[in-house]
Amino acid sequence: MPRPVLTDANRRWWTLGAMCFALFMVMLDNTVVNVALPSIQRDLHASISGLEWTVNAYTLAFAVTLVTGGRLGDIFGRRRVFLLGVVTFASSSALIGFAQSDAWLVGWRAVQGLGAAFMMPATLSIITNAFDPQERGKAIGTWAGVSAMALAIGPVVGGFLVENVSWQSIFFLNLPVAATAIVVTLWATRESRDETAERTVDLPGVATVSAGLGAIVLALVEGNAWGWGSGRIIGLLAAGAVFLVAFFAIEHRTTVPMVDFSFFRSRSFFGANLVGFIVSFAMLAMFFFLALYMQNVKGYTPLEAGVRFLPSTVVIIVMGPLSGRLADLIGPKLPMVAGLVAVSGSLFWQGHLAVDTPYGDFVGAFVLMGLGMGLVMSPMSTAAMNAVEQTKAGVASGILSMSRMVGGTFGVAVLGALVTSVGRSRLAELLPRVPAGTRDHLAESLGAGGVSTAHGAVADASRQAFVSALNTGLRIGAAVALVGAVVAWALIADRPEPAAAPVPEPLASGEAGAGEPLAERVGA
Repeated sequence: MPRPVLTDANRRWWTLGAMCFALFMVMLDNTVVNVALPSIQRDLHASISGLEWTVNAYTLAFAVTLVTGGRLGDIFGRRRVFLLGVVTFASSSALIGFAQSDAWLVGWRAVQGLGAAFMMPATLSIITNAFDPQERGKAIGTWAGVSAMALAIGPVVGGFLVENVSWQSIFFLNLPVAATAIVVTLWATRESRDETAERTVDLPGVATVSAGLGAIVLALVEGNAWGWGSGRIIGLLAAGAVFLVAFFAIEHRTTVPMVDFSFFRSRSFFGANLVGFIVSFAMLAMFFFLALYMQNVKGYTPLEAGVRFLPSTVVIIVMGPLSGRLADLIGPKLPMVAGLVAVSGSLFWQGHLAVDTPYGDFVGAFVLMGLGMGLVMSPMSTAAMNAVEQTKAGVASGILSMSRMVGGTFGVAVLGALVTSVGRSRLAELLPRVPAGTRDHLAESLGAGGVSTAHGAVADASRQAFVSALNTGLRIGAAVALVGAVVAWALIADRPEPAAAPVPEPLASGEAGAGEPLAERVGA
C-alpha cells in the first residue's frame, strides 16, 4: 500500500483527523464507563461512593484543569501539550485496566482526567491554527459532530465490551486510538503557540479551586456514610468554602488569572454558565443512576442497557446542529428555555418509575431528554461566545466547559447522597425487624451490589427503596431544570449580541479563531 503523501493541501485534514481521534477517545470515556459500573462493583467490591468517584474523579480533574491545559498549550506549544495529554490519558487507561481495588481505579481515573484536560483545549486551538477562516467552520463542525457521536455510542460500545470481553477492555480500547492519534499528529501537525501570551501559569488559582471543589464534592459523596453533622463533613465543607474564597481573592489580584471574572459582568455569559452547570447536573446524574436501575433492578445486560440510552443520544446528535441554526435565526434564548422545559418534563416523567416498569413506558422520556438537551447545548455555547470579545473566545469556552463538567460532578454526588438518605428511610419502613446497622449497609450499597446480590424479602425491599429514592431525586432534578429555564429567560439576550471588535491583547488558551466573524467560530 503506497504511503500517503503529505502536502499543504491535505495536511490540515490529517491534522483534523488526529484531533478528532483524540476527542473521540475523551468523549467516549464520559459515558462508556456508566454501563460498566455494576461489573466494576462486583469485581472490585466497590461501595456506591467508590462507584461515584469512578465518575467524579475523572470529571472533577478534567473540569478544574481545562483552562490550565489551554494556558499550558499557549505557553509551551499546543502540539506538545496535546501529545503529553494523549500519552497521559493512554498510560492511565492501561493502569486502570490492571486495577486491583477501587482506590487504584479512582486514582488513575483522576490522572486520566488530567490527560483529557491537556488534550481538549489543544484540539480546538490546533484546528483553528490549521484551517483558514473560510474552512474553519466546516472543520469545527466535524470536530463537534465527533464529540456527539462518541457520547451517543459510548453506552453501546461499553455494554458490548463489558458483556462480551470485560470491563477492563473499555479502557484498553483507548490504547490503539491514542497510538493512531500520536502517529498522525507527529507526522502532519505543525507546532503552534501564542507568542504574545504572558508566560505565566496561575498555580495558586489552580491549587485553590481544585482543593475547594474537591473538598465539597467529597463531603457530598461521603455525607451519608460519615454523618452530615460529623466533624469530617463539616471540616470538608468549611475547607471547601475557604479555598473557594481564596480562589476568588487570588483571581482578582493576579495579573494573569486562570479565570477572568470580568466575563461574568455579562448577563448572557453568566446565564449560559449557570445553564451549563444545571443541564449537566441533570444529565450526568440521570445517566449514572438509570444505568444502575436498568441493570440491577430491571436485569438488563450491559449491552441491553447501553442500547436503551440511544433514544436520548441520537436525538441530541440530530437536534444539536438544528438548534444552532435556530439560535442564529431567533437568538439563543427561546431554544434554551424550551430545551430546559423539555429536560424538566423528561425528568418528571422518569420520576414515576417502579421496579416492574417496562422500558416502553419511559422510552418517550428518553426522547424528550434528547430533544431538550439538543435544544440547549448549541444555543448555550452561542450565548456565551457572543457575550465576550472575539479574542477571548477560547478562554470563555474553557470556562463554559468547566461549568458543565463541575455541574455533572455535583449532579452525581448530590443524587448519590439523596439516594442513600431517602433509601435508608424507605428501608426502615420496609424492613423494620432488620437491625439498623444492616439497613445502613444496604442503604450505602443501593443501586450497586446491595440491589443485585441480596435475596428474598431483603432483595425486594432494596429494589423498592432504590427506585423510591431514585424517583425523588429525578423529580428534584426536574425542579432544578425548571429553575434553569427561568434563569435562561431572565439572563440570556433575546437576540444574538454583536461580537465586540477584536483588540490587540494576548490570545487566551484554546483560542478559537480570534479576529474573524463570530458566526464562523460558533456556527458549527
